Amino acid sequence: MAVQVYGCNHIVIEVTDAKKAVKFYSDVFGLKMLRGGEGAAWCKLGEHQFMAIFEVETLQPDRVKHFGLMVRDQKQIDEVRRKLTKKYKLKLHPNFRCDFRDPWGNRIQVGQSVPVEWAPASTTILLD
Repeated sequence: MAVQVYGCNHIVIEVTDAKKAVKFYSDVFGLKMLRGGEGAAWCKLGEHQFMAIFEVETLQPDRVKHFGLMVRDQKQIDEVRRKLTKKYKLKLHPNFRCDFRDPWGNRIQVGQSVPVEWAPASTTILLD
């Protein structure tokens, strides 16, 4: 029997200040904090997903490693973009709707939710 993957369970990011990271992700994305688990903090990402925040002394630069978050619609992408650029003074990566590095260098892409069943089987869905 072939294994069927139903989705992603969690992602992990590294930061130098977990308390500031919790405030940042709570503010920008409205993420709820969870209790327990490995790492300094856990944020609920969806119905069955979470993000673990690990505090480290020294950050290691990433080249292409990143993760994507889905929001409901373009209006929410615009709100995220506004907060990132105006409040946090972060730069958005060119050629993407909402692609940025958080204050600790973690690369995040934000796209709008598109049900996969809406696309023909031969279609590649790019949410950026």
